[in-house]
Order: sequence, then C-alpha cells, then structure tokens
Amino acid sequence: MADNDAEWFDEAAGPLVRPYAMTGGRTRPGTAWLDVATQVVTVPSTTERVGIGPEQQAILELCHRALSVAEIAHYVDVPLVVVKVLISDLIDRGDVVVRPPAQALRAPGRELLQAVLDGVRAL
Repeated sequence: MADNDAEWFDEAAGPLVRPYAMTGGRTRPGTAWLDVATQVVTVPSTTERVGIGPEQQAILELCHRALSVAEIAHYVDVPLVVVKVLISDLIDRGDVVVRPPAQALRAPGRELLQAVLDGVRAL
C-alpha cells in the first residue's frame, strides 16, 4: 500500500471515506425541508439501480419500511447532514419518497378537560 493510501485505510475499519467525498462536497441537501423526523421509504424498482454509492444502497435496503432520517443516520453510521444530502439525491432520482413527520398532537382544550374532570367527580 502506498503512503498516500495509508490515510484512507484503517486496519480495523477498512477503507475510510470522508463525508465530503460521499456527498460530492455538498453540505446541504437539495430538499431543504428534510428534518430528523422526516419518514423515508424506498420506491420499489424492477430495474437495477446504478450510479449510487454504498451508503445510498444501504439506505435503499433499510427503507423498505418507513424510517426517520435520524434512524437512517444511526443505522448507516454517517453524520446526519451527510444522510440528508444522500437522501436528497435519492429523492431526485425517484428512488425514495418522503413524507413530513406526523403532526404533533394538539393538547386538549379547556372544555374537554373540564368535561373529563366533571365526569370523574360524578363517579
């Protein structure tokens, strides 16, 4: 192994790829609204997907069921910003679909809480 290659290889981990190499130097996803709770699902395909890296292939394999961006970052073991860029590329290719996270439940109104309290007191 040449001396230049030594910095890209770790005996325990194998070949190392810096995050900017995975994203082509980009630090922001093209899809700006991706957040950690955005759900990602792989679109079924009958053709072979070419031109994607191993991390994107791992994302496609993981997302046969909906996973959040945060979960994907954990399973693929790359920084969150890198996963967002990779997912954005997959969206552009049509390989995945995303949906915003479920809306947070609204707190019940005062009237409902009062009705519950009145009901409990009536017991």
